[in-house]
Parts: sequence; structure tokens; C-alpha cells
Amino acid sequence: MMNLKEYASYDALGLAELVRKRDVTPKELAAAAAQAIAAVNPQVNAVVETYDDRIGGLDEASLGDGPFRGVPFLIKDVGGHERGRKIENGSRLCQGMIGIGDSNLIKMLRASGVNVLGRSNAPEYSIAGTTENALYGNTSTPWRHGYSAGGSTGGGAAAVASGMVPIAHGSDIGGSIRIPASWCGGVGLKPSRGRVSFGPALDEGGFGLAMNFVQTRTVRDVAAMLDCLAIPQPGDPFVIPRPAEPYRAFVGKPAPRLRIAWSAKPLMNGPVDPEVAAAVAATAALLAEMGHEVSEDSLPFDGEEASRQMLSLWFFGFDRRLEEIAAKLGRTIGPHTLEPVTLKIYEFSKRLDPHGFQDVLAYMNSLRRRMGEFFARHDVWLSPTTALVSEPHGLYNQGRADIPAEDYLPFSDRPVQFCFPYNVAGQPAISLPLAWHSSGLPIGVQLGARPAEEHVLIQLAAALEEARPWRNKVPPLHASR
Repeated sequence: MMNLKEYASYDALGLAELVRKRDVTPKELAAAAAQAIAAVNPQVNAVVETYDDRIGGLDEASLGDGPFRGVPFLIKDVGGHERGRKIENGSRLCQGMIGIGDSNLIKMLRASGVNVLGRSNAPEYSIAGTTENALYGNTSTPWRHGYSAGGSTGGGAAAVASGMVPIAHGSDIGGSIRIPASWCGGVGLKPSRGRVSFGPALDEGGFGLAMNFVQTRTVRDVAAMLDCLAIPQPGDPFVIPRPAEPYRAFVGKPAPRLRIAWSAKPLMNGPVDPEVAAAVAATAALLAEMGHEVSEDSLPFDGEEASRQMLSLWFFGFDRRLEEIAAKLGRTIGPHTLEPVTLKIYEFSKRLDPHGFQDVLAYMNSLRRRMGEFFARHDVWLSPTTALVSEPHGLYNQGRADIPAEDYLPFSDRPVQFCFPYNVAGQPAISLPLAWHSSGLPIGVQLGARPAEEHVLIQLAAALEEARPWRNKVPPLHASR
């Protein structure tokens, strides 16, 4: 059996190559993952369930033949529906709920070859930018116990950064892949709107704001998994362009000279940590050294106003969704089944006016047009991923009883203000761990591009990974330790 130091040193494609060469079996990798989870999860609390039938009882013949065959993988406890498995949305209201059908995502993940051997922690209904919930507790960044792993894919990002698994499911409706990548020191790509199918139960997630993908440690894993998941499925509402070559071909391929704008100026009330701003400026200087045309320019986006407007979009119909779950499971909605902030949002959603929903759709359109004009002048925008590095648990979670529903998003969005514009515009964005704070915590730097131009981000990200490698950065809470 592989020792944990060896297991945790590989990225997902590295482990898959060992399987391909028959140096290790998928069952041995599953056993190593289980050992890593047992060693690290008590401190990090990233994994809420493991599947015995995919560890000791794994039938290797059941694995797909894709490029990740045999690689241990975690599915997020929100949106990763698999028939016959629990899907609890980080909520006591959903405790014990079982998926009744496979999503297109889980089918494509199986075809990629990954071994989905467990479930990762998430905040209640993926609302928070931190992974803290009353059902399973708080997930820590592997860089400091008691500090947030980010959210809403904090469980997946922390599991990857701590060496439990090399790759995990993530989803992103307002930064939920990129925020935890920033606070855990990983790589997080939010693909373009429509890039990964939300079917068959839904046309789109979050009225087009949400996107499924993965948390990784390397850019090549991002590219290879995008090749596996960017496959239009029957009945998808629209199909967006993709490059003629596989995404993996863009890793190591020099990018053309790009017009890159950068800024670390706040988009909302509240400061940007000076060390975070300095990391962005240093990345801008590095990209200029690489030959790109780099200039300072800020995105025309009022994050404070956008955050307040989005309440009428994100939570339109939220009350009906929760009531359907409660009826299905024979439960009642109240403080014993929902956390304080979630309960207030439930009550708020019952008061929403359909005309307000239409108004916010028009508002979103105006934001997209302004961003489109910005990206007509610039190929890429460089910014912080998060305005601040990871903070202690207890600040932004849904357990707070002192914050009205109307104020929760504007308050909790401030540390993560640079992520949300890309969900509104449906554009791809990636967080890279390009710097470390004097506190020892990772700093995420974000690159965003035009719709359907993930390949541009992959080229730039791979070049930055080579110039400022991060794979030798190992957090204190790690399987190898």
C-alpha cells in the first residue's frame, strides 16, 4: 500500500498515471484516501461521509475509462446528486435525504474514471462564503485550525489542500469554487455559463449564476477535467463555443500577447488587505515581464448595490423549495431545522414580489452589458480572489442571530466581493495560490476572461504556475505530515 506522504504528493493525473502503468490499483488508492481522511479529517472536518462500497468494497470494473481512472474523489453535499446516496445540503431539514436520480454531472464524473468515495462538507444550501453548519460543524483551512476554509465548497477545497483527495467536486453561484481555493491554497476555476450541464432536473442552476466544476491543486487537472465535463448533454438549453483543441492542449502552450487589466481597488465597502493588493500588483508585473500588455483599470461593478439586488434573484422561490423538502421528509420548518440566517431568508423569500424578480433580471442584464464593454477593451482582468485571507470561524456563518436577511449578503460578500461579477456575467474566472500572507495563510489571485474563453485562463494559469510554483507549499494539516 502507498504511504501517505507518497499518496499526497501526486495530483489527480499523477495518480491516474500510476494506475495506468499498474504501479498501483484503484482499490489501493481508495485505501490510501481512506487512511488520509482518517488522519487529517478530525482536525479539518472536510469529509462528512465515506462510502464503504467504494473503498474496501470497490468493484474496479465499475470505474470509467477516462483520464482519471481510479482517482479518489469527493462529491459536494450540495448539487452533486447521485441516485441512492445522501444529499443533505448541509441542513438539518434535509438530514438523511436520498437522491432519487443521477445528475448529468455525476454521469460525466463516472465516465472520467474518478472513484466517488465520499461526500464533502458545505454550508446550509450553499448560501455562505464559509463552510460552517449546524449539521456537521465547521471546516477549517488546512493552514490554520479554527480558520475558515471558505465556502461554499470549503469541504472539497480543504480535502484537496490537505491531501485527503487530489480533486473534488465544487460548485459556484457567487464565488463558491474560487473563495475556498483562495483560503485553502488551491486552484479553482468557475467555468462559463452553460459549460457544464445542469440536467436533467434543471436547465440552469441559480437562474444561470451557478456552475459545477472541481477543486484541484494543479492547472493540468483543471484542464483535463474540463475536457471530461464540458460535454453538452441531451436537452441542454444552449451549447456554448469551445476551442478546436482539447483544453489540456493549452497547458504549456504560450498564450498570445494579451491585454490584461488589473486592479485591487474595492468593489464594495470594506478594505482590501494590503498584502493581498501587493500580490495582485506583483502578478501584474510578472505578466508584463512575460510580454503581455498590462494596465491598471477597475471593473465597472458596484458590488454593494449588486449584493442587495441579488436577494430578489437568489432567493426567489426559496420558500417553496424548502416547503417541498419539508413535506417530502415529514418535517416542519423552524429553528430546529434551519439555521437563524437561513430561517430569516426563508421568511424574506415569502415576501418577495414577482415584479422585483423581473426588475433584478433587467438589472443583471445592465451589469452584463457594462462588463461586456470592459472586456471588449481588455482580454483578461486580474484582481484579488478574496479581499482578505481566511478569517476565524463565527464571522460569516448562517448561525448568527444578529443579522437581518436583507443585510446578510452585503455583509458576508465583502471579503469575497471580487468573485460575484463573473457569476452575473456568466464569464469564466480562476483563482490561483500565487502568494502567501505574513500570517502564513494563502492568498488567491483571480484571472477572469470573456465568456467561453476558459482556454485563455488555462494558458495564463499554467504559465504562472511554472513561474511561481506552489506545489511545494504544504499546509500544517496535511496527510503527508
